[in-house]
Amino acid sequence: MNIFHSLILGLIEGVTEFLPISSTAHLIIAAKALKIPSSDFLDSFLISIQLGAILSVAVLYAKTLIRQPRLILKIAAAFIPTAIIGLAAYKLAKTYLFESLPLIAGALFIGGIVLIILEKYFAHRPHKETEQDVAQISYRQAAYIGIFQSLAIIPGVSRSAATIMGGLSLGISRKNIVEFSFLLALPTMAAATALDLYKTPPSLQANEVIIWLIGLAVSFVTAVLGIKFFLKFIQKHDFQVFGWYRIILGIILLTWTLL
Repeated sequence: MNIFHSLILGLIEGVTEFLPISSTAHLIIAAKALKIPSSDFLDSFLISIQLGAILSVAVLYAKTLIRQPRLILKIAAAFIPTAIIGLAAYKLAKTYLFESLPLIAGALFIGGIVLIILEKYFAHRPHKETEQDVAQISYRQAAYIGIFQSLAIIPGVSRSAATIMGGLSLGISRKNIVEFSFLLALPTMAAATALDLYKTPPSLQANEVIIWLIGLAVSFVTAVLGIKFFLKFIQKHDFQVFGWYRIILGIILLTWTLL
């Protein structure tokens, strides 16, 4: 793996992490398309590069969390079920699921269909309560969102898509579920990265440290831009375009694996 690979993967991570299209699937596909040799460093890089995206959320939403401390408790309520399910399924996901391109293709395709259906039938129905900001999400809703998020243990599902689909099905507004998804990424991605590094501690050479830091920096910058783009996008558009993108990408990936 070289600096060029790091730049490309960092860019992909930052752009896709908070969109409902699965950053993990895009990173795995990109690594295979670039013919990067499989290694422990690559496996750790694909997970730990998320730290750049985590930092982008921390920077953009620090004031929000300081002003609304109860929001931290709701994020915790959502994180707990994710953590329990994630720990239970970690070995299965790391050993088998991450290597299955047909599984990723299927998850992209099915997730796209579900996202379109939910957007059509749930997003425009009247809400039972008017939500002024993301802090209005209840503890019960937060816990359910955490359960939905745990589906992202399957590569291709997308953590963002799982939380957004869960939020839409609960009647939460587009803006609120998107912002809650950003905030929930803080403990979720930090825990996932810490667990992976604990289970498989990397032994980095000097050039690998540089490669990792470059990927981290690129993912941070592009994640900041990605978050701002997504928030502006949902003000005028719904999620159906991401659903169709997932379907098309799933079909392309499945075709590629069968050739």
